[in-house]
Amino acid sequence: MDGTTDMGAGNGAGDDSGGATGRIRVLLADDEHLIRGALAALLALEDDLLVVAEAASGPEAVAAARAHRPDVALLDLQMPGLDGVQVAAELSRELPGCASVIVTSHGRPGHLKRALAAGVRAFLPKTVSARVLAEAVRTVHRGGRYVDPELAAEAISAGDSPLTPREADVLELAAEGAPVQEIARRASLSAGTVRNYLSAAVTKLGAANRHEAVRIARSRGWI
Repeated sequence: MDGTTDMGAGNGAGDDSGGATGRIRVLLADDEHLIRGALAALLALEDDLLVVAEAASGPEAVAAARAHRPDVALLDLQMPGLDGVQVAAELSRELPGCASVIVTSHGRPGHLKRALAAGVRAFLPKTVSARVLAEAVRTVHRGGRYVDPELAAEAISAGDSPLTPREADVLELAAEGAPVQEIARRASLSAGTVRNYLSAAVTKLGAANRHEAVRIARSRGWI
C-alpha cells in the first residue's frame, strides 16, 4: 500500500466515524509497507482503537492528519520527505488535539530528546508488544506520556549529544565502513554534504578520524 489510504477494515467501521463510537482515531505513518500493515492489523484487534488513515511518507502523514483529524498519530522516525519528529512538530502547530507517538527501530537518546522537544507524547521501539503499543496510544490520548524505560535510562546516562540528528545518522552509516558515495546514496545526500557531516562529527567529538568518532559516539549512546 503506497500513499495515504482510508482505513475501515478490521474494526468494522468504514465511515471514518470513530469519534461517534467512542474509539480513538489513529493515523499510522511508516514508509515500510510490511511494518505499516502489521501495525494496522495489531491495532485493529483493539476494540477502542480505529485506524482512520495510513501514510507512507512525512508529507502524506501531514496531509492525512489534515483530512482525517486523528486523535493520535503513530509515526515512524525515519520517513521520506519529513521525518517523524518533523511531522509531529507540524501537527503540534496545526492540530494540537492530535497526540504524536514515535515508533522506531532507531531509538537513540538523541532522537528521544529531539522528539520530546518537538512535543512528541510517546517514544517506543518497534520491539514493544502490541499490548504496550495500544496502551501507549490510550495514555497519550488521555493527556499522558509514555517513554520506553530502557531508552529513557540510556538518555539520562548518555547526557546531551553534541551531534545533530543528521550528523548522528551519517556517522552511524559510516560505522559500517561504507564509502562516502554509498553513505550519500543511503542517506539521500550529496557526497560533499556527507563529508561535511562527518568532519563536523569528528570535530565535535574530539576524535582523530571518523572511526574513532564512531567509537566515542557509540560508547556514549549517541548512535
